[in-house]
Amino acid sequence: MSAHDGPRWPHEAYCAATEAEIAAYAAALADAPPGLDVPSCPGWTAAELTRHLGGVHRWARGLVATRAQEAAGRREMGVTWPDDDADLGPWFAEGARDLLAVLRDTAPDEPVWTWGDGGTAGWWARRMLHETAVHRCDLDLALGRTARVPAGVAVDGVGELLGNLPAAAVFSPRVKELRGAGTLTFAAADAGARWNVRFTPDGFTAERADGPAPADATASVAGAAADLYLFAWGRRAPGDPALAFGGDAALVALFAENAGVG
Repeated sequence: MSAHDGPRWPHEAYCAATEAEIAAYAAALADAPPGLDVPSCPGWTAAELTRHLGGVHRWARGLVATRAQEAAGRREMGVTWPDDDADLGPWFAEGARDLLAVLRDTAPDEPVWTWGDGGTAGWWARRMLHETAVHRCDLDLALGRTARVPAGVAVDGVGELLGNLPAAAVFSPRVKELRGAGTLTFAAADAGARWNVRFTPDGFTAERADGPAPADATASVAGAAADLYLFAWGRRAPGDPALAFGGDAALVALFAENAGVG
């Protein structure tokens, strides 16, 4: 499997966008009872979602700060979690602040272990943007709010998912089921962006290829970049009225059922 997911932003742009998403998550968290169900993360409450996201922030911060060159778990990075849900807000804020400080103090090309194809601190800045944005959407949805994503963030995030998806099979075995035949296209009309995902018996390839749909396209998902982002990350389902679905519904379902990694 291979992927080409489009152009990268400057490092500080990722840090600034992550900072904005962190602030938005914290604001939503202030309105969310700890026991609030989060339907887009089945079985989780707002408290559990926050422990997850805050733990990932601390883990990434530790990996970058120590210039880790091999995989290390959260506890190896010194991650601890509060026992009392009442402490989650300050704990989340502290970890997010420390993450941003380390990312900004580290050159984006600094070698650091990554689970995806990258191996640099800059990979983690991009990863933390979308980790935070997707889970901020989860919390907004749980609160009955519209999950809004800036078009630029959404376009980058579809590419980030497709670019890292092959490597995600290590912790999300369903990804290995992304194989077969046909080409699925994603088109963000408001951003002029298109991605083509081609399935083979051995797996899939994905590429950013703006412009008309390829002649071999057998299925399509089209709509605003923000809605494509939510679909790609499993927060919208096939048939959602916010998007236009065409062609082979089974191919759309294949992606939706097996591409979820977060």
